[in-house]
Amino acid sequence: MSDVLTKIEIITRPSKFEELKQELAKIGVSGITVTDALGCGLQKGITELYRGVKKQDNMHARIKVEIVVCEVPVSDVVDKARKVLNTGQPGDGKIFIYELKNAIKIRTGEEGSQALRNNS
Repeated sequence: MSDVLTKIEIITRPSKFEELKQELAKIGVSGITVTDALGCGLQKGITELYRGVKKQDNMHARIKVEIVVCEVPVSDVVDKARKVLNTGQPGDGKIFIYELKNAIKIRTGEEGSQALRNNS
C-alpha cells in the first residue's frame, strides 16, 4: 500500500462523463469532483451574428474531473481516461497529474491516505 497522494485532473467533453465515471468505478475510483467549465484550444470556434455584428466564439463547454488517488494506480486512471475520452478529434481534452503533500478529512481530522477512506 502506498501513502503517496496524487491528484489527477481531466478536462474533457461533458458528453463523455457518464462513461468515464462508470469505467473509473470499475478500477476502484470512488471519489470524484466535477466542475462545469468553458475552454478553448485547437478546435475551431463558431461565428455568430449578434445584433448585426459578427462575433467569433471559440469557448466550448467542458467539464473538469478531479480525482485524488492513493491505492488505485495513477497509470490505471490515465489509461481508462484515455481509452474512454479519445475520439481522435481536437477537443478530446487534457490530463494533468500532481503530487499532493497531504489531504485532511475535515470531519475526523484524518490525514493522508486515511482521509481518502470511507470509515464512516
